Amino acid sequence: MKLVLMGDLHYHEVEESIQGWREARAAFYEALLERFLVLDADFHISLGDLTNYGTTGELTEVFELLRRKERNFIHVLGNHDLYAQTRREVLEITGGKRYHAIETDEVTLVFLDTAKEMDHADWGGWLDDEQLQWLEEVVQASGSKPMLVFGHHPVHQTTTRSERDKGSIHPSIDMWRILRQKEGVGVYFNGHTHVESIVQQENWTFVQLPCCLDQHSFRVVELSEQEIRVTAVDYDDEQLTVHAPTLHGHMPHFSHTPNARGQANERECVIPCLTALNPQ
Repeated sequence: MKLVLMGDLHYHEVEESIQGWREARAAFYEALLERFLVLDADFHISLGDLTNYGTTGELTEVFELLRRKERNFIHVLGNHDLYAQTRREVLEITGGKRYHAIETDEVTLVFLDTAKEMDHADWGGWLDDEQLQWLEEVVQASGSKPMLVFGHHPVHQTTTRSERDKGSIHPSIDMWRILRQKEGVGVYFNGHTHVESIVQQENWTFVQLPCCLDQHSFRVVELSEQEIRVTAVDYDDEQLTVHAPTLHGHMPHFSHTPNARGQANERECVIPCLTALNPQ
């Protein structure tokens, strides 16, 4: 199985009175999403904050770009995606699911909803009791198969900046009580903090992607019987580098992170599958 992951995209509305902003936005996002979609994979996944404020216009326009090529696209909800309207309204526009799992013979893929709805004061993560109970059941049912979890917010005190206030799923939620029930390998992918990071804790590896506006890159995840390989795919062509500063300078509700790129071990990794190390 092969996956392509995208961090925070922050597709945003523009102010027409600012000359050149609309043209810069079109050039940047059309180029970036073309590169995202041209990568062949079983699933293309956004780790949340696909939009900057979750307006109908932002959601409709970015999905028009994403539908230019037929792909199995999955959008994980981020806090920015739920600022302008309710979760129900956003999912009606996108056709997505709030949270769900995909089971195959080789792997369990889990897609979480960690975003608060229309809460402009608290951009931290949250899971309600219903979703936590569902997640626990999915973890238990997965057995020793590798499990890949996709959420917008990191688990508290895992990846870089996840220890900060509002930088993770709320620390009062005991995610480890559920994660420790996993047999074998687990990998948790997230965005939110806008910096690259990879951390291994117990039998889980936490992989954090940057904001696409700061670091023009995606992650390719390849799963075989022996290993899970995470590879960074970077782009530095003119259509991206020239127009990104215009977007940084004008976007509301967004701050540029100049040091988003991590060291080599914070960007790529190879995770052995325990079933390959310990054949029955």
